[in-house]
Amino acid sequence: MVVVALLLTAVSTGVVAREFRAADTQSEDYPTVQALRYTDSLVAEPSGGRNQIRVFHSRQLGEEKETLEQTRAGAIDLNRTNVALIGTMVPAMNVLVPFLFRSVEHLQKVLDGPIGNEILGSFEPYGFVGLAFYDSGARSIYNSVRPVNSIADLKGMRFRVQQSEQMSDMIRSLGAQPIELPYGQVTTGLATRLIDGAENNWPPFVTTDHYKFAGYYTLTEHAMSPEVLVMSQKVWATLSPEDQKVFREAALRSSRFMREKWKDLEDRSRKQAEAAGVKVVADFDRKPFEAAMAGIYSKAQSDPAIAKLIVRIREVQ
Repeated sequence: MVVVALLLTAVSTGVVAREFRAADTQSEDYPTVQALRYTDSLVAEPSGGRNQIRVFHSRQLGEEKETLEQTRAGAIDLNRTNVALIGTMVPAMNVLVPFLFRSVEHLQKVLDGPIGNEILGSFEPYGFVGLAFYDSGARSIYNSVRPVNSIADLKGMRFRVQQSEQMSDMIRSLGAQPIELPYGQVTTGLATRLIDGAENNWPPFVTTDHYKFAGYYTLTEHAMSPEVLVMSQKVWATLSPEDQKVFREAALRSSRFMREKWKDLEDRSRKQAEAAGVKVVADFDRKPFEAAMAGIYSKAQSDPAIAKLIVRIREVQ
């Protein structure tokens, strides 16, 4: 009702509303999509309805790789994406190597502090403005072949990974074969046995029906790669300083809103998967998995800036 009132006010005062297009590959009821719509309300109110965000969910504007390219070009205004994918465009994202964070709480402390702000600020030279991080829990591996209790159990399996060099390297380091597939093709890949498994957190595992084809979920929690809300640098440059401040503040508030929605969905998703018969492997030795990442750490730390950032992240208590 508030938004409707603002729109009527805008019409009556002759103010021309500006619509910002926001892309999200997730479904309409997903926490990130809800957060984008919440951001719309926070942006619209202080501008009297002059600025509005139209959210395109469920890959309506394309897969993430496509929408990121369009965002950088200025064809899409806002984009919610996973940092692993945007890491192919923004070098600082390569700091988020597997097994870097001790827990979700550790991750949140890092992202909510100075390091998180620095990472968001590093987007601008590459055509994006980092506005806020959204929670994405911890990613784990799941498959349709057998329970994974050790690295040996992964040998010969084909795992879907994001279109990310680092994630492909991670799967190879664990002895499996990485298959890069767009997010929207994973369910079909599992159903047709093009792939044996994938890696993700609980909500996508359930909302995309992956759990119906992959009945073994191992809590590797190897990656805590948050989602990030970015705006096209080209679009950002057209905003007044006042509007830029409104967008930043709205994005940060939406981040807290999304975190609450995410936690609830994560809990419900795991319960749904377990009720459907998914076997969860939680008791296993993680140390060999972590040790297998030595090559990835060496590669990442060849950049002195990344090496220093990894040390700083590990020091956060």
